[in-house]
Amino acid sequence: MSSQPQNSSRKGKPVYSFLGPVGTFTELALAQVAEAQGAIWNPVGQVTDAIDDVLSGVAYRAIIPVENSVEGGVSATLDALAAAQAIRIYGEYLVPVNFSLVARRGTKLADVKTIATHPVAYPQVRAWLAEHLPQHVHLPATSTAAAAASLLSSDFADAAIAAPTIVNHYDLITLAKNIGDNKNAQTRFIQVGLPGKMPAPTGADKTSVIIELPTERPGTLLEMLEQFATRGVNLTRIESRPIGDRLGRYRFNVDAEGHVLDDSVGEALAGLHRFSPKVTFLGSYPRADKQQTKPLGNNSNAEFADSAVWLKQLRAGK
Repeated sequence: MSSQPQNSSRKGKPVYSFLGPVGTFTELALAQVAEAQGAIWNPVGQVTDAIDDVLSGVAYRAIIPVENSVEGGVSATLDALAAAQAIRIYGEYLVPVNFSLVARRGTKLADVKTIATHPVAYPQVRAWLAEHLPQHVHLPATSTAAAAASLLSSDFADAAIAAPTIVNHYDLITLAKNIGDNKNAQTRFIQVGLPGKMPAPTGADKTSVIIELPTERPGTLLEMLEQFATRGVNLTRIESRPIGDRLGRYRFNVDAEGHVLDDSVGEALAGLHRFSPKVTFLGSYPRADKQQTKPLGNNSNAEFADSAVWLKQLRAGK
């Protein structure tokens, strides 16, 4: 566990910032963090706020969404991680995503013309909305819980799409349950903190990095992928995001199976460092699904050690 900044605790308890308000899927992810039980949970309005809390020492750790099984990567998180520089991932958590349509008491489904929800949540209920509320207007909100909370503080929207548990936090009624188009949808969340001692290898690990390509010539992306392929390291995710300095320039967010202390992953990262002008190491941490990982081919730690001994003997003239 990394050292804790002096002001990242209150009354001796560590602070965990999360995308709020209460009732978000992010809070459900935070509930899975064993070390956060009994800590102070600090809801914030934006992903960048949660990361800034960690960087400034306001919070010890932050829980933020990074990927959805239907919509892919969360752009705000991927961009914030690329900009932060001094952030590490210490764990990941999977939350099943199920949605309800909620409204103020007295509202009927026929009354709903405007619906508030987070932009990532909205596409996941599009089929249900097209069938039951084809004339509705979507109003974007900073989170599904914020959309629900706004119903009680303003007439911003007639209804909101949020987690089913939202009615446990706010005086709202449920107009429709289980409205997600994909019943097996999940969102992946990560726990981030300042650089420090990383989680030890478990045999079921993941390593995350952000990589920029050195040139725009043909085959450069293939060369980047070969750093992993030649060491038998499987990728679980690769996603591009624009760097932003000009058109056509992209960085790649990569999740790889294994831990940086595995020789195969370490060698792959060393190869990336030689290849790329900028590699941002985000961390090695246990996989949420606990699926065992090992490099393919002759790339185990023992085989790396054996080849290192062989090479040393050659260089010694033996």
